This record gives sequence, C-alpha cells and structure tokens, in this order.
Amino acid sequence: RYFWWNGFPHAEMSETTLVESKGEDSERREIGNEAAWTLSSAKPGNGVEQLRDDNIETFWQSDGVSPHMINVQFYKKMRIKELKLCCDFKRDESYTPNKISIRAGTGFHDLREVQVVELDEPDGWVVIDLTTKASDGTGNVKILRAHVVQIAILSSHQNGRDTHVRQVKIYGPRQSSTKGFGTELSRFNTVEFLQFSCIR
Repeated sequence: RYFWWNGFPHAEMSETTLVESKGEDSERREIGNEAAWTLSSAKPGNGVEQLRDDNIETFWQSDGVSPHMINVQFYKKMRIKELKLCCDFKRDESYTPNKISIRAGTGFHDLREVQVVELDEPDGWVVIDLTTKASDGTGNVKILRAHVVQIAILSSHQNGRDTHVRQVKIYGPRQSSTKGFGTELSRFNTVEFLQFSCIR
C-alpha cells in the first residue's frame, strides 16, 4: 500500500520485525521517507514496499535485464552521507549483488558515478560512505548533494541473472537545532540546559 507525502508516493511501513534502530543518532538521520522510490523491474510481491519495510525477511527481486536499478528521487537537493544495503549470500546465493554502482545527480539526465562497490558474499548490512575529503587540504569532509541517487546492480554472484536486496537505508547528516542562533547550545549536555536547546 502507498500514501502520498510532499507530492510523492511512499510505501507504508509494515509492523513487522524491525531489523535495526530508526537510524536516528547524533551524526546522521534516515531520509528515505522524504523520497520517491522506483525500481527498474520487480517480481510481483517483491517491490519497493518489501525493500523499505524494515524487515530482513522480505526483499526486492528484480525481474528484467541487467543492470537492475533502485532510484531514489528527492523533491529538493539533499545532503547525503551514507547508504546501507542489507544482503544475505547464505540465503540468496546467485541473487546476491556482486558489483554495485552508485550514481547521483540533479536528475536522471545528468547522473554521474560517485562510487563502485564490489561485494564478496555479503552477510548483513553493507555500509557505503558517500563523503569525500575536501580538495583544499584542510581535511574537511565533503558531503554529497543530489536530487537523485541511483543504485545500479551491475552483476550478481555466480553470474546470477536477477538480484535480491533485502533493505536499503539512506542517511543525511543531522544538523544541530541551534545552528544559526549565534550560540552553540548543543555543546551543553545537562538536562537544565538541553531543555532550552530547541523551539517547541
């Protein structure tokens, strides 16, 4: 089942077994629910809803010609820090992704490859860091900004034709709620100070 939010269709989350926390921590936040998700192909009953239902017992299964693609389209340009894919070679065997290309852009017309990842019989969550070091020599981290992220499965293990991906998470950096107020309230960590760190 799907619902509309910010002008885009979204798969409803099922109340099945959660495989991890919601991804909310001091450094990042899960932003997948702010995007529209589409697939290059899918076997009936194994589509976007299964890819995003927080249950590692379900999975997306492609049903077409390689490369198999997961498209994540945001309504505005987003800062993207990390991708996580759940893959299970022991259960999926030849359906398990082997070589993955991560592409990003302002639209499908200008996607560029930002990273290629090769997996060797993965068992669980595969973390793909999308940050890079700034070229100015300062050591600062540069975070990817894009409207569209495409995950292209270029090949599967044992020359498999189709692919299984059990879950995908996409993360952006968490911004301090006090940024821009002229003071670093977020430095305080006592209850007395933190109660004033955000506007209710």
